[in-house]
Amino acid sequence: MDEPQQPKPYLTNEDFAHVGKGLLMGGADVVPGVSGGTIALIVGIYDRLVTAVSRCDGTLFGLVTSGRWCAAAAYVDLRFLVTLGLGIGCGVLALGSVMHFLLEHHLQLTYAAFFGLIGASCWLVGKMIPKWNTAEIAMLVIGAAVAVWVVNQPTLKHPPDGMWYTFFCGVIAICAMILPGISGSFILLILGKYHDITGIIKNAAHFEVNARDIGSLVVFAFGCLVGLLSFSKFLKWLLARHQSVTLATLTGFMLGSLCRIWPFQVDKTPEIKEFKDKEFQLLDVSEIPVDTQLALVIVIAVVSAAAVILLDRATSPHNSDEKPLVEEQ
Repeated sequence: MDEPQQPKPYLTNEDFAHVGKGLLMGGADVVPGVSGGTIALIVGIYDRLVTAVSRCDGTLFGLVTSGRWCAAAAYVDLRFLVTLGLGIGCGVLALGSVMHFLLEHHLQLTYAAFFGLIGASCWLVGKMIPKWNTAEIAMLVIGAAVAVWVVNQPTLKHPPDGMWYTFFCGVIAICAMILPGISGSFILLILGKYHDITGIIKNAAHFEVNARDIGSLVVFAFGCLVGLLSFSKFLKWLLARHQSVTLATLTGFMLGSLCRIWPFQVDKTPEIKEFKDKEFQLLDVSEIPVDTQLALVIVIAVVSAAAVILLDRATSPHNSDEKPLVEEQ
């Protein structure tokens, strides 16, 4: 892991590199099934990122309150976090409106891509476990069972509109976003908030936001901040001490959640224009029409899965099954 650097008064090539890496992470975080944590792993900054965020603690508070600003910036690796965060924000803005359009106008093909991405991500995360023992298998089953129960809750079919729920979604989604192999966008999709958030991003990209959009975005961002600060230390400890069981649980959760994005669904409310208010019915395998659309869905799912597998191969130089994803300090 790169050691935190002392703050510098000017932009460097390393700063631009971090913006570029953040751009990749932000773009990945918008796509359900592609994890920004995986991208961080690929580009070699995952350990540094988790460590930097986990240092938002009492030591940092003491440095700030005593007026030792430079020491505080160095301790939390502020320059790295700011440049990376700038890139992530640009990546989210660039791709958010595209995903919103695809959901509204090409739902089946978009879900086919998501299904392939997340299905392959299950393999990717499971592959990080060196040896499957009874504990790992048990947590896989528990994770899958919890996911099936969660995605079938009536509340998630028509999620609450309140700001408290937006805050809650931010807390949960950011925790997933910093985990390798787990997509925060997929969590938002399960929670029924993905379309709303990408809609706000689309409006922001076109400078068409209203007061409610701004309020929702601020509350969501605050939820992300709270989730990040409260979860980062626990995540660092969890991955350093209990990596296999943690990853097995996550694998099971993703497997159980696949029914949420089953590509073959029938719109039961075609008269309703608002996507979030629509109701869809899943088709059984025997009910799926055999036509060119079916072939296209299969091709898109397979290509998407192949993309994740190729992405995993790119992580090989940076990830080893012989050591934890993060080092305990």
